[in-house]
Amino acid sequence: MQGTDRRDNIRIEEETMAQRLQLGKRLKALFGRGRADEEFFEELEELLLQADIGPQVTMELADELRRAIKQERLKKADEFIAELKKIMGTIIRTTRIKLEPDKLNIFLVLGVNGVGKTTSIAKLAHYLRGFPGKPDIMLAAADTFRAAAVDQLKLWGQRLALKVIHQAPGADPGAVVFDSIDAALARKSQALLIDTSGRMHNKENLVRELSKIDKIVGGKLGGNRYHKLLVIDATTGQNALRQAEVFHQVLTIDSVMLAKYDSAAKGGMVVSLCRQLGLAFSFLGIGEKPEDLRVFDTAFYLDSLLGG
Repeated sequence: MQGTDRRDNIRIEEETMAQRLQLGKRLKALFGRGRADEEFFEELEELLLQADIGPQVTMELADELRRAIKQERLKKADEFIAELKKIMGTIIRTTRIKLEPDKLNIFLVLGVNGVGKTTSIAKLAHYLRGFPGKPDIMLAAADTFRAAAVDQLKLWGQRLALKVIHQAPGADPGAVVFDSIDAALARKSQALLIDTSGRMHNKENLVRELSKIDKIVGGKLGGNRYHKLLVIDATTGQNALRQAEVFHQVLTIDSVMLAKYDSAAKGGMVVSLCRQLGLAFSFLGIGEKPEDLRVFDTAFYLDSLLGG
């Protein structure tokens, strides 16, 4: 069974790479014509939309590229693609996750159900544990709405030898958060990663629950550090924009992790989330294992999206 899963993962990765390479080839073929007429820009917009970049940002990118080609008198394919990457690079925002020494660093991990929050928490814990001094890290199972979420986080805790604060399914998430912060402070932990519910089908409950958790964290924060991390599924496409809008309205998001980037997705929504919401990206999730997390690198992302 494990062999079958591995073959499926390899097949998906190969299909994904083929899709991205195909987009890069089509862009190079388009740019290789050496003429930037209206037909060129219509085809460019179509390709950018296929890459999951939204309509508004696609038109803005095309307009900016049109101006740059005219002003700088660009004529070669490599000049066109370099200019497009340059324009996108000015839009994309990134941030580096750090641990404040001698403090409790609280990470509230957000996202709708199914985006891979719990696995992303395990990856983040593994990443943070690689910091100097091997910091003590704890997990909090505040997604009490789904029993499976609590069990999954407990399983990751066992695999990574991490303390997990949890209560029975259906317990008050705020109580879990309150107790987990007390436990982390008593233990002098350097990081506390809090899993949360993502019931987008009931926005009112989601807003009320997250607002309550946010107040609890704020009330117990003291001089410690608080980071709100949103997990977005790379296969979601432009629906990711709506998800991010909801969470950003409730809690000001500090950074975004793009999960499942190894799956059949192009990830163009990164540009839209940066442009339209001003969000910054911190990580790319590129697999299922704890070590399959890489710091978000704009050059790598653009090469992956548009072709290196």
